[in-house]
Amino acid sequence: MKQTSRRRVLAALAASAATAPLTQLAATPAHAAPPTAPAVEPLPGPAGTAAGPSSVTMPPLNAAYFSRETLAAQLTTTVLPGTPARTDVTSGGRRIATLTHGARTVLLTGPQRVFTENKNPFADDFQRTLAEGWGSSPGGGSWSALGPDATDYSVTPGTGVLRLSTDYASRHVTLRDGEITDVDVRSVARFDKVPTGQAVSYALSFGYQDTHNSYRARLSFLTTGAVQLRVEKEVADAVTQLTSALTLATDVPAGTDWTIRVRREGTRIRVKAWRSASAEPSGWLVDVTDAAFGAGRVGLRALANDGCANLPVRLLVSRFQVDAGHWAVPPTVTHGEWVRLLDAPFDGTWTPELEGTIRAWSGSTAPDVLAYAAMFLPGAPTVTAGSGPAAGRRVLGASGYGYLDAQGFRVEGADFHEYMGVGWTFPDGAYTGPSSKQVGNLDCSGYVRMVYGYHLGVPLAAGADTSGTRLPRRSRDMADHSPGVRVARTDGSNPPAATQLQPGDLVMFNADSGDDGATATVDHVGIYLGADTGGRRRFLSSRKTVHGPTMSDLGGASHLEGTGTYARTLHTVHRI
Repeated sequence: MKQTSRRRVLAALAASAATAPLTQLAATPAHAAPPTAPAVEPLPGPAGTAAGPSSVTMPPLNAAYFSRETLAAQLTTTVLPGTPARTDVTSGGRRIATLTHGARTVLLTGPQRVFTENKNPFADDFQRTLAEGWGSSPGGGSWSALGPDATDYSVTPGTGVLRLSTDYASRHVTLRDGEITDVDVRSVARFDKVPTGQAVSYALSFGYQDTHNSYRARLSFLTTGAVQLRVEKEVADAVTQLTSALTLATDVPAGTDWTIRVRREGTRIRVKAWRSASAEPSGWLVDVTDAAFGAGRVGLRALANDGCANLPVRLLVSRFQVDAGHWAVPPTVTHGEWVRLLDAPFDGTWTPELEGTIRAWSGSTAPDVLAYAAMFLPGAPTVTAGSGPAAGRRVLGASGYGYLDAQGFRVEGADFHEYMGVGWTFPDGAYTGPSSKQVGNLDCSGYVRMVYGYHLGVPLAAGADTSGTRLPRRSRDMADHSPGVRVARTDGSNPPAATQLQPGDLVMFNADSGDDGATATVDHVGIYLGADTGGRRRFLSSRKTVHGPTMSDLGGASHLEGTGTYARTLHTVHRI
């Protein structure tokens, strides 16, 4: 029997990466581990998008596809104007490849692919310490807190705290991601007191526009110890009940964890709530439809009614979890560009050997630079190495950025070999040991080195390297000393126009030089992917806010148009 090659397996994976439904995360509140939740149907994707958080897809092969790859007996080469110099290779007047003089990168025309990313599921169990605010969630962006006093929002290990005081004002915390439409989200929380005088309540907000406009599933904790569920919308401060109140329990003592779960699909809203120590109900308590709000944030709201007599009361949140979610307009890039690497830089000479290589690559769907890069996006399947220094270790699959420090901030420093959990000896003999805390993580330059170095064979340096033959460890050194050619660089006051930018190029930014000292020029690097459906030039990079490789706008616009951080701070474009 003929054994399937690793390249064929990776090609199949790259063509279908992350099309499986979003996985469900098990709810594990700090104070009461509930029984296993009942199975639920996966959240379907919006029309035209995959159900998973990211995907790379190609249209079905057909006769037209195969006829396109029939090349002329003689290929034509043309040197293009501009810097760096490039050579176009055509067959019968159709471009099939572009080679850059001094670079190994070859841009080929091939089957069209669609690159799409959607919201990454995550769970925040508040393993950090913050005196003011809630900081950043593990994968859903940073928390925004709105209320009279910053100290009303704090985090101790295992608990996010909302403090209700005698001002009777609501407390709102939401994730800075206002493009969420369909979502499956839950929270686990408890009050530290049974109220006297008047009730207190906590709500799971969704479709949140601002403090005056949102949906919410709200649990009221009454002075009798009863707990009631209400589902409501607030439009310009006017509150409408979407269903009648449901009494879920009586004589509930203080400190009892309650879980609220909301599943929104289009205009359909389903809600359930239960004591977290009990099994999740198999059915939904509320099933209604409403179209007041489209995309919006998710988060929490706490409130003490006027007349509550034993304030302050604290809401103690032990878990906030998004099991599945979709953005209103997921970032999508569609093109037929494939990026491959020659064994050596192209010196401008067209040879029979080089022609044979280009012919062999034409129409190939074997994994290229972009396929490998997409295999670290949210939802990408895991692939382990069969041999070599990383034998038995994960070498492809959804990646994080870094572990959390005590304040909940991502720690950078995860290189390619740390993702795999192995030490690495570099060509110059330098050895770098593994970090048990960084297994499965890649920082921005580690991600680039994983794709171009480990998977595609570009020589890697252990640290800084000025030879121009090895890919340095840090982005600031990549800007000046990466092998290949410079495509564009800032004039010091404006970002470069980058008119020759092509998929596979390294894009480097001076996005936050304060992290590295006043003299830093480049502090972030990504891999250019292509223009999205809105004509915005998008790139793949590993970022702290999103917790891993992404092409999305979570945490700020992640493209090169407009006035966003990356559009303003593009510094250097380099071609390997």
